[in-house]
Amino acid sequence: MEQYAIKGGNPLVGDVEIGGAKNAALPILAASVMTDETVYIDNMPDVRDTNVVLNAMQDIGVSIKRAERHKVVVNGGNIHSLVVNGEGVKKIRASYYFLGALLGKYKQAEVVLPGGCDIGMRAIDQHLKGFRALGAEVNIEYGLIKAKAEKLVGSHIYMDVSSVGATINVMMAAAMAEGSSTIENAAKEPHVVDVANFLNSMGANIKGAGTDVIRIKGVPVLHGTEYTIIPDQIEAGTFMMAAAVTKGDITVKNVIPKHLESITAKLLEIGCEVEEADDCVRVVASKPLKSTQIKTLPYPGYPTDMQPQITVALALASGTSIVTESIFENRFKYVDELTKMGANIKVEGNTAIITGVDNYTGASISSPDLRAGAALVLAALAAEGVSLVDEIKYIERGYEDFHLKLRGLGAQIDLVETEKDIRKFRLKTS
Repeated sequence: MEQYAIKGGNPLVGDVEIGGAKNAALPILAASVMTDETVYIDNMPDVRDTNVVLNAMQDIGVSIKRAERHKVVVNGGNIHSLVVNGEGVKKIRASYYFLGALLGKYKQAEVVLPGGCDIGMRAIDQHLKGFRALGAEVNIEYGLIKAKAEKLVGSHIYMDVSSVGATINVMMAAAMAEGSSTIENAAKEPHVVDVANFLNSMGANIKGAGTDVIRIKGVPVLHGTEYTIIPDQIEAGTFMMAAAVTKGDITVKNVIPKHLESITAKLLEIGCEVEEADDCVRVVASKPLKSTQIKTLPYPGYPTDMQPQITVALALASGTSIVTESIFENRFKYVDELTKMGANIKVEGNTAIITGVDNYTGASISSPDLRAGAALVLAALAAEGVSLVDEIKYIERGYEDFHLKLRGLGAQIDLVETEKDIRKFRLKTS
């Protein structure tokens, strides 16, 4: 099984290009089947999750062509099945986006119950409530979510919790319902806006995305389009945090600085310098890090997907920091791994109390999920000695060429599979 072998201790310095946003790409791919015409999507990240979704689309009859590594051409004119139930798609959360897309277009869909990282309960009740409000009958049978409607009719939908997935899913279905819909307490994340913009470029009529009230006038058909996915704010944030953790100087390119404001604010608080330009952000960590308090919140608050990365930085900061996780209850599973490297962290319920230490030391550690896996790689890059990180399949779900991008910043990191590979790496870096 592939692992990362990492020799820590080098400050990461240089420029890194950020790819397209995984969390926007997945629903945009699902939404691209809502027209019979051809759709061209650019800035598509080449990561495991997007490739699983592309395979699932092919399984139901969607024509997929890879024009370039980051450009896909999609045509959903010959879909022969409304059942999305492949092996790969069972393992990712985003499978549920096919419900909104297929229900909107065909008034029927059957999709396997979603998987994804085990970071806590992510109920789908808000999705189902929204589909039912539009007139669909929704049941869960034999591990499938089955949705069907004679017709979809616009409705007023109030989300009990601000859910990104439910907001996007219901927005897709409502885009092809009869009449007008309103989604209140809608999620405001950048990828919600990106999906709305994508649907509008196909002829949908969606207003208010990015606020907590989205208004949708249904249209009978959607047409083809050309669209470029926004940059990935979490990939960008991870590399910004890499500068803090390794005492580095990194310029993160191809980003929208506005999407990164909550991360930038915390980096400034803990003693980093941050310079913003039109489409890049530079983070310099030349001074000792200071402690702070973090609470994860829906956008524009501090993102839950950036919580493990900043915890890794705060565990090296002077003083005591407190991190409160208000989104997912299982998000601190990586703390045991970090403790192996010398971190002093006590978890009580949804709060981590972090007492800063001077340094990490190398260890064999395991990625429990996507973002925690990336955070543990950052810890290994700051540690004295060699670390081995396994279960990197989680990291590959959402980071394209992660080790290569890190190597471009001066990291000593290799993909290894055997004991011989590990010995070679130790010799090479000793």
